[in-house]
Amino acid sequence: MQIAKDWENPVRAKLAAGKPVIGATITAGCVEMAAQAASLGFDFLWVEMEHSPVTLETLRNVVLATRGLPAVPFARVPSVEAWMAKRVLDMGALGVVFPFTSTPELAQLAAASTKYPPKGIRGHGSGLATFRWPAEEGYPDFADRNVMTITMVEEYRAVEKIDEIAATPGIDVIFIGTSDLAFNMGLRGDQTSPELHKAIDKVLNATHKHGKVAGRPAFNTAMVPQLVSQGFHFLQAPAEVKMMAEGAKYYLDALGNVANVSKAAY
Repeated sequence: MQIAKDWENPVRAKLAAGKPVIGATITAGCVEMAAQAASLGFDFLWVEMEHSPVTLETLRNVVLATRGLPAVPFARVPSVEAWMAKRVLDMGALGVVFPFTSTPELAQLAAASTKYPPKGIRGHGSGLATFRWPAEEGYPDFADRNVMTITMVEEYRAVEKIDEIAATPGIDVIFIGTSDLAFNMGLRGDQTSPELHKAIDKVLNATHKHGKVAGRPAFNTAMVPQLVSQGFHFLQAPAEVKMMAEGAKYYLDALGNVANVSKAAY
């Protein structure tokens, strides 16, 4: 069955309506776990290819496993490279997360990498993507309308250039990698530092000024309403393995087994 011309990426549609979205992070090479996450109500899957062993083949299987499920598959690539974006898009990802997009030039490259000419530089070889997204209008037009570009602020030099980065046409989301930014600022990952929060506020203000969506990680459930009220509408939930561990803790706590299990692991 073909996808109708009026179909819109539901993540993009919700954000355009001013609603927040949240995605589950996929780090294990387990398609079953990814399919479960895609069925639970998350808006998207953040398939982690920078900090995990997830391969292109695994990504492809995850993409296929999302057919008929609510969550849209996105992929974080290891760096801002056109060929990396091309490969995950040709596997059927409908969004690319670019880490360390620290200069206006890298922001421009990220935006161009997700669009076909003349809007961008994406190469055409979309047979597998077409199988996942059999668009009535043809895949290139469908992709240029629906693929999302998410760039990450993870270095202070990006904060210093944030007005130029956020003004880049074709970028949908400016996502603050708060942990890496805190390390880059010499804070050893300290999320409570006033210096870090000042940098976050600067990025948030520039993002909204230029009409982009602001994103950041939600490390726990208590953070979600707070972040949304601050103006962050694109949220990354923890990895599936962490959520599994947190769910298991309720059962282990009931038997007093958590400490014993933790000690046995070392």
